[in-house]
Amino acid sequence: MNTEPARAITAEEIETYHKDGVVLLPKMFDQAWVELLDEGLKANCAMPSSRSRVWDRDEKGRTMFYDAQAWQGIEQYRQFIFESPAAQIAGELMRSRAINFFFDAVFVRSPGSQFATPWHQDEPYWSVEGYDTCTVWMPLTPVKKENALAYVPGSHRLETMYEQYNFGELNPDKLEDVDQVDFSKIAEQAFPNIDENPEQFGVISWDMQPGDCVAFNSRTMHGGSGQLAEDRDLRVFTTKWLGDDVHINFRAQGMDPDHSAVMTEVGLKHGDRPGTDLYPRVWERA
Repeated sequence: MNTEPARAITAEEIETYHKDGVVLLPKMFDQAWVELLDEGLKANCAMPSSRSRVWDRDEKGRTMFYDAQAWQGIEQYRQFIFESPAAQIAGELMRSRAINFFFDAVFVRSPGSQFATPWHQDEPYWSVEGYDTCTVWMPLTPVKKENALAYVPGSHRLETMYEQYNFGELNPDKLEDVDQVDFSKIAEQAFPNIDENPEQFGVISWDMQPGDCVAFNSRTMHGGSGQLAEDRDLRVFTTKWLGDDVHINFRAQGMDPDHSAVMTEVGLKHGDRPGTDLYPRVWERA
């Protein structure tokens, strides 16, 4: 399969990524990569990792399945991480010298699911900190803009610590050991009610096809994906990438997913550059 992006990233797309904190990248992955991830996702759903859970189950039995850090047990994910253009895409967008892989996450919604992702920023939940973090969000099925993940352009530049949502509350099966966060003691403001007036916040999203992706900074406000038509499902594979200025930060408010235990086991500590086989270096600028 082609290890290079299906097309070159433009200078305008790089500028948009840094200005808005998010950019749509159409036609970046060949169909072979989409098919490989679809195979991996089927294997993942049949054999979930210990971090998997259902975020939502409604009265009609429709669900939103979530899993993270499954790549070490899913060969198709591993191949995508090390051989696909994703790391190069993140590196070129962030203008980084080197890129480490952080973790993968999958989101699978049943046809007709009405669950919508709560608005949030990613970095406050993570056990790393830095501007140079990038998520590559890839739908494996066509998605309309009203059902895709939506973003607030420029919100990655805000310095306010907002009260973020506790995703541990999304646990209808009452699983034990689900990661929890509590921002009540450190938050400076409540999280903005973006759904009340999306035009005021300039919310953007896009129609997308398999092979397209959206790349966004972990500080960018995002949410709202879902609320599907009865004949439409949504399968999304995401990868998280770490650039030059990122260091480990164990946060007092909790982390989701909480990597502190596995980081400590391999000798990583607060302030270190992520590395080891858990967070491998995948790409370097020539």
